[in-house]
Amino acid sequence: MFKYYSVLFLIITFLSGCNSQKGTTIDDYVFRKKEERTKYIKAYNETLKLWKIPFKEENIITSYGTAHVIITGPKNAEPLVLLHGMDASSTMWYPNIKVLSKNHRVYAIDFLMEPGKSVSCGETISKEETIAWYNEIFTHYNLKKIKIVGASRGGWLATLLATQENSNISKMVLLSPAQTLENLDKMHKASSALMFKLFPNKKKLENTLNAFAFYPEKIDPIYKNQFFLANKFAKANMSFIQMQPFSKEEIEKITIPVLIMIGDNDIVNSQKSLEKGNELLPKGEMITIENAGHFLTIDQPEIVNQKMIEFLEK
Repeated sequence: MFKYYSVLFLIITFLSGCNSQKGTTIDDYVFRKKEERTKYIKAYNETLKLWKIPFKEENIITSYGTAHVIITGPKNAEPLVLLHGMDASSTMWYPNIKVLSKNHRVYAIDFLMEPGKSVSCGETISKEETIAWYNEIFTHYNLKKIKIVGASRGGWLATLLATQENSNISKMVLLSPAQTLENLDKMHKASSALMFKLFPNKKKLENTLNAFAFYPEKIDPIYKNQFFLANKFAKANMSFIQMQPFSKEEIEKITIPVLIMIGDNDIVNSQKSLEKGNELLPKGEMITIENAGHFLTIDQPEIVNQKMIEFLEK
């Protein structure tokens, strides 16, 4: 598996023309041209209208760049952090945000190294730097005993945070976490995403959505356009190369309650992931969602929302 990703790294680095010097701006690192970033941000803002609830956006200066955080929900409610999937940005929570923010103060954070509104002041950051970055955000908001929901790559990031000593994560929901408990289950089907990322066009977009979603027709066209522009305009990002499944010893460090949900048609996880979670997580709860692919929050938003709220509020 590592050899496979190493080959991808060489291919994508060549195609993207990555700048290895520190101090590049988001326009240098994530987007090729300022006008392309402008088009993407416009699409991002259009998707945010799908939230249909009051929210505010804040930019937090950190040691690694500017963190963009979308905040909603009652001010004095328990904090809930949302970590999105790869190239999805925080706007992806549009089918879930109304339910999640009813009884929680929600902080949706755009990942620093991907298309979104967070602004990097360097290139790919290490796992240790990623942890430090999120902890700076948590400290800024004085967040303690944090509940966290992570989808796909966001699930891997949430797990990374939860494995640290003195972690302030109190409860965790993982929605089809990528490369977290097991390697990609159906590599040949997931390859459509790689081809889309390397050579983005509308046909490859549809191939990717058909592979990752059980009901691709449920994806709002406004969000679909944003996701397309994220891949069309942004340079290929190699931060995913560090996403290797966590070891048995690392997973066993997680003693908090954890809910893991995967779809019965997920191409990223199989039942092996749930079996491993059952084995290694003393307070783990495993659920398979029927008629759902990797995009759980869109394929089956009602049942996923219900299961998340039941878990988070019990």
